[in-house]
This record gives sequence, C-alpha cells and structure tokens, in this order.
Amino acid sequence: MKKFLASLLLGLGLAIGGGAAIAQTTTEAPAAATAPAAEAPAAAAAEAPAAAEAAVPAPTVDKGDVTWMMISTILVLLMVVPGLALFYGGLVRSKNMLSVLMQVMVVFSLITVLWAIYGYSLAFGGEGLIIGGLDKVFLLGVTPDSLADTFTDNVKIPEYIFIAFQCTFAGITCALIVGSFAERIKFGAVLLFCALWFTFSYIPIAHMVWGAGGYLLDKGALDFAGGTVVHINAGVAGLVGAYVIGKRIGYGKESMAPHSLTLTMVGASLLWVGWFGFNAGSNLEANGFVGLPFINTLLATAAAVLAWCIGEALGKGKASMLGGASGAVAGLVAITPACGSVGPMGAIVLGLIAGFLCLWGVSGLKKILGADDSLDVFGVHGIGGIVGAILVGVFGAPSLGGTGGEDFSIASQVVIQAEGVLITLVWSGVVAFICYKIVDMIMGLRVTEEAEREGLDITSHGETAYNR
Repeated sequence: MKKFLASLLLGLGLAIGGGAAIAQTTTEAPAAATAPAAEAPAAAAAEAPAAAEAAVPAPTVDKGDVTWMMISTILVLLMVVPGLALFYGGLVRSKNMLSVLMQVMVVFSLITVLWAIYGYSLAFGGEGLIIGGLDKVFLLGVTPDSLADTFTDNVKIPEYIFIAFQCTFAGITCALIVGSFAERIKFGAVLLFCALWFTFSYIPIAHMVWGAGGYLLDKGALDFAGGTVVHINAGVAGLVGAYVIGKRIGYGKESMAPHSLTLTMVGASLLWVGWFGFNAGSNLEANGFVGLPFINTLLATAAAVLAWCIGEALGKGKASMLGGASGAVAGLVAITPACGSVGPMGAIVLGLIAGFLCLWGVSGLKKILGADDSLDVFGVHGIGGIVGAILVGVFGAPSLGGTGGEDFSIASQVVIQAEGVLITLVWSGVVAFICYKIVDMIMGLRVTEEAEREGLDITSHGETAYNR
C-alpha cells in the first residue's frame, strides 16, 4: 500500500507536468529585421524620442523588503513546526502524541513539494476566474532574477521568496485539518486526502481570492492574510472529515482530556509569535503600512484571550489555561482577513467578539452539530474565520477607523464578504466530502479498533512520545 501511495502521488505530479509540457509550447519570434545601412541613422533618430517617452523606471527591489519577507516566511514555518504541532500534540492523549506531530510535519512537507511542482502555477501563474495556468509548473521560467509584484507600483520582491511565503500558507492550511480527525485516521489516508484537497480546494480558493483575475478578488472581497483561503477553507474540510470518519471510540463516555496543556501553551505561544509573519508579512513590504497589520495582530489576540476567559468564568466559574490558549488562536484567526483593513480599536472589538463566539463554537455549536471534531478546528478556525471575514466589511469603514475609501459602503462590503464566505463553505465542503470518499475507497480512512485503542504512536509509527 505504501508503494501504491507513492506511485499515486508521483503519477499525479508527472501527469500535471506532462500536461504543462503540452500546453506550454512557446514560440519566440526573432527580432525585427534591421533597416538597410543607409536608412539606419535616420530611423534611429526618428525612434529616439519615442523610446524616451516609452521608457519606464526600472523595478525597485528593496533589501529591507527582501529581508522582511524572508523573516516572515520563517515565522510562518515556526507556526507550523513546531507551533501547530505542539498545540495539537498537547491536546490529544499521550498514546497519540507522535502521530499528530508526524501528521503535521509530513503533511506540511508534502504540500511544500506539491506547491513547487504545480500549486504555485495554478494559484498564481496565470489569470482566470477560478484557477490560474500551467505556465509555471515545476517553477518553469522562474530564476533568481524573476520578480513578483507587491502592493506598490514598480516595487518588487524576488519571486522565489514570494513562492516560498505563499507555500507556507498552503502547508499550514492542510496541516490545520489534521486536528479534526486526530487519533483515529490512517497515516497514508491523511497524506492522500491532503494532496487531493489541496489540489481541488485550496488552490482554486487561493486563486479566486488572491490570484490575477480571481472571481472574489475582482468582486472586491477583502482577505488580507487568509480568513477564507486558510481558516474557513480548513475548518469546513475538517468538519466534513469528522462526520465522514466518525467519532472516536469511547467519545462521550471515556476521558479524552488533553495529556499536556503545558505543550499546548507552548504551541499557542509559538503560533502567536509566528502569526506576525503570517499577517504582517502579507503586506509584502517593510514600509509604514506594515505597522497596521502588525499591531492589529497583537491587539485582537489579546482581546480574544480576555473574552474567552471572561466567558469561561461566567459560564463555569473559572477560566482555564486551555481556554486562554484557545482564545489566543481564535483572535489570531479572526484578525487574519481584517488585519490590513481595520483600525486598532476595531481589532480589539473584533477580538472580543471572536473570543466569545469561538467559545460558543467549541461548546454550544459543537453539541448542536454532533460531530467529534477532535481539536475543535471548525469551532475555532471555521467560526473565527467567518467572524473576521464578515466583520471586516463593518470595521473596514473609515468612520470606524478602517482603511476603506470615502465611497466605502458597509452594507455592500458585507454582502461581498458573505458571498466569499458562502463560496468557500460550499466549495471546500463538497470537495472535502468527495476526497474523503475517494481515499476511503482506495485505502480506507480509519484504523482498526484495536489500533485505535492501543494508540497511533505505536500502531502507525512504531514508537512512543514518552518512555515508560
């Protein structure tokens, strides 16, 4: 089965590469024939003024921008390994600790390779309403001299760095899904599902929101750093997985308390630190404006921590460490789409709202849905992403301290934001369901009851997190 999985993934890459080779037959016309020698001076004199008028300034590549984007990319990597891995690992039972660490690290690695092979090209390599093009599969044509656009005219960054930065977004999105079906899924099934879902859900949503000619981009949807692309997208896929795979054995009857809230706290802290690269890095430049998403990432997160703790204290009589860590993630998620569009006070209000609503998402809503979303991926990332994606249409208004223009309409923008949320919910949900079913038919999704009871560390990886 391992050979089959490896062959399948290799075949996928080769098939796309072959399609690219067929689709990308370029022809370069030779330079125009030169004028006869006697006419050359006159022609040159006539063309000189036109050339001077047509001249444009050379693109600017600032060392500060390049450095900032490299640091931001490293910070997002820190969010995944070790941040997300430790956050999730501490939340599961000790017998499944290593399985979660493995899933997060290997899923991220798999998506990193697929991003370079075809993901970047389809997401950012061309124009289209839903998908890009195949002109940059295998990073064809990208060199150290290739440049990528920023938000400032004629200011560029090296394309390799832009590719790497966006790669980390794709990787963490797929890794987030792992938390929904933790402690009961086959390792190979995780990898195959993520490869399929990345191809047919992450890439199209990313292009629609951020890619040239993308449907939601052209509609004016605001998503500065990935509320729809990352969090709603992953949250829905996770929720569907929780339904399709089913509940853990003993769920609701046996204790499934986190085995190490200390590690969860460490992971949440690393997520908060790394998220500055996630949000502020999405500015693509180290200019004055980057301070807004930077401070908003700090303020909204702190507000959400307080809100979650207040909600727990009012509902249960005491605030918990798990609640504080979860509140931090909720605030980070909610501010992600809005960090470049709302003012600092708007970020605080957004964080407070997200803290309370995500607390409801992992308690009241979870009971209503009846799914065993192991680590509350939908309750935090799905709900938090929806809150941020919708409310950026409110707090982005200049009258409320946002960066919207004078013609900014709250009602119109909220409608646009809601459309983006709805498209992401439906698209990701349908694609995820189909991908889970495909994987189930090929190799099965769930481990045996015996393996689940013994723990995935031993049964899937032959090792344990702790010596006994």
